Amino acid sequence: MPILKVIFLAIIQGLAELLPVSSSAHVIVAEKLMGLDPSAPQLTLLLVMLHTGTMFAVIVFFWKTWKQTYFSSSEAFSRFALRVLWATIVTGIVGQALKSLIEKTLFRGAEKAEIEQLFSRLDLIAPALAAAGVLILIAGLHERSRRFRPGAAVERFTRETESTVTFGQSTWMGFIQGLALPFRGFSRSGSTISIGMLTQATREQAERFSFAMAVVLTPVVVAVEALRLEKAHRASVTAGIPIDFHGAVVYSLIGMVFSFLAGLVALKWLSNWLQNGRWYLFGIYCLVAAGVVFYLHTRGF
Repeated sequence: MPILKVIFLAIIQGLAELLPVSSSAHVIVAEKLMGLDPSAPQLTLLLVMLHTGTMFAVIVFFWKTWKQTYFSSSEAFSRFALRVLWATIVTGIVGQALKSLIEKTLFRGAEKAEIEQLFSRLDLIAPALAAAGVLILIAGLHERSRRFRPGAAVERFTRETESTVTFGQSTWMGFIQGLALPFRGFSRSGSTISIGMLTQATREQAERFSFAMAVVLTPVVVAVEALRLEKAHRASVTAGIPIDFHGAVVYSLIGMVFSFLAGLVALKWLSNWLQNGRWYLFGIYCLVAAGVVFYLHTRGF
């Protein structure tokens, strides 16, 4: 793959990953428009390495805030660690159950059943984007209405004294993150922050915890996709048409750097929009994007 295409995809991923608009949907659409196969092992590895770049952007951007909240004391860290670990376990259970269910139903009787084969289907990405858009829109409108209720300022101050989300909120955020794993288009950050807001967490608490969950989850996803590429490489060697394994890794690392830089820009923008009460606008964007993606599907992409 030409390096300029890798850089272009990295910038799209970096800008969209940390905004609640589904980076995967944007990258997959871009890949299809460029004539690439998003379900190919080289490109799924590239995608997760781009996620890794944005994971490092998250760490850099949130480190000062995390240090003041999650690492302010051993008690605060223990409370946070327990919740993020539990949320990740819930994500794993839900995500694996969905993955198994989809592979055993949609791929029944197929010799090779991998959920990644669905990643290039725009007819599935469009409704996932729409579902995320509706959830974000509901959360954003709920947040705006909550601001003007009697006693809202006192209620918000009380919630903000908590350094992290509650155990119940972390459960819901882990659950919705699990739903996002198999479905490209169902924004992970958008859905988890929205469900946090709908369960009475502040926007700041939901944002911090959502991206903390991403930092924990990303290395696992990277490992899974690296193993998938290595397995595909072995199979291709046996078939006499080897995949350029090392080239794919090098391109993925280059893409990771550019997604890191773009991710820092996106995080700054996201935080500003959250502070100004514009969360619902991301929901509108996702609904419009769903329509565009479905139109591209009808045009044969």
